Amino acid sequence: MDRHEGGCLCGAIRYVAMGPMREIVFCHCSQCRKQTGLYVPATAVPKAALDIAGDSLRWFAASGFAERGFCATCGTPLFWRMRAVGSDTASISIMAGSLDDASDLVRGYHICTEGRATFYAISDGLPQHAHDAPGVPING
Repeated sequence: MDRHEGGCLCGAIRYVAMGPMREIVFCHCSQCRKQTGLYVPATAVPKAALDIAGDSLRWFAASGFAERGFCATCGTPLFWRMRAVGSDTASISIMAGSLDDASDLVRGYHICTEGRATFYAISDGLPQHAHDAPGVPING
């Protein structure tokens, strides 16, 4: 079975994700831009497939429907999850840059490109969606 390990910059939070991971979705929304300074490349796994260790994980309710998980010690953004009642909460997004080795992940597509900062261009040839991709919740 696939095993992916990762964590924050200071090492206070470590995680293990078991099983296959979703392709990387690149989100350019204003919230992702403000959290990271650019955009968020995120993969995802079922919540039951993710084991998180460490007591420094904090969740920020970024909107009425989503929370962002980060290390309270070093500030590393790590996770994104739906929080709205009745939403699909079966998966959790993992910031691809927080993985120890993401070399086996597949690049998927860009979402929320309408919110992208104007100082860079998206020129990798992947599909682009002005908002979220049809049928796929943002970062979900």
